Amino acid sequence: MYDIANLANLQQLRHLSPATMAAFENFDRAAMAPGTIPRRYKELIALGVALATQCPYSLEVHRTNAENAGVTEAEIAEVVFIAATMRATSAIAHGTHLAGQRKPKR
Repeated sequence: MYDIANLANLQQLRHLSPATMAAFENFDRAAMAPGTIPRRYKELIALGVALATQCPYSLEVHRTNAENAGVTEAEIAEVVFIAATMRATSAIAHGTHLAGQRKPKR
């Protein structure tokens, strides 16, 4: 199902909804542009989010962008574990909604 070649289909979305796609692309460029947070850190954040959301396309794109921004393999490895702990923490935190919710049987 996931094939990087599918990103070519973005052209179809652009054709079907040009104003919306242009707005998204402008937003994306603005969010990822250097600012208070340097580009390399933004790419590390993007990789962490891509790992947590399990988006193979974002992983591919932001891995390349991170490498181009000078991110090291060691930094990427740390991001992998940060994303893993955030997913685990989320599951545990959501588990608090379940814990203690059952009524004891009489």
